[in-house]
Amino acid sequence: MDGKFNMFMETVDGCFRSFVSQINEYLTGNGCKCDIKLQKSGYVVSYVLNSSKRTLATFVCRKTGMKLRIYPEHIQEYQDFLDSLPEKVKKDIKKASACKRLIHPDACNPKCIMGYTFTLDGESYQKCRYIAFQPTLSEENNPYIMQFLENELRAGKFD
Repeated sequence: MDGKFNMFMETVDGCFRSFVSQINEYLTGNGCKCDIKLQKSGYVVSYVLNSSKRTLATFVCRKTGMKLRIYPEHIQEYQDFLDSLPEKVKKDIKKASACKRLIHPDACNPKCIMGYTFTLDGESYQKCRYIAFQPTLSEENNPYIMQFLENELRAGKFD
């Protein structure tokens, strides 16, 4: 595993290596298993909660930069946090695809796990779980990404 993680780290922009390492240490230190796969687009590094076997977050490589896709199952418990996100992150969340299963259950693959219903800037949204929360790593976004993960782990402590 360490060898794969080191190979993944070599693909991370040098200015974000410390942050990616910090996330890895934080999540693995809080009961997550790190799962690394190599795909055509690059490495996909997922963090799975040992207690529930659900994925909490996944690093994904895109042309626009490295992103951390977050799966906030407990978003209802701390959705006020979303209002504190940088405007660019909020804009990306707002323009993310709607969850077809939440809107019309027969409109999506029945095996698809439903997305999230939440409030952002006073408006209600129903967004796809695979697109809604995937901020790009950046100097501005990184503190919020860490806070997002901390909120989710804290909210899910009693699962």
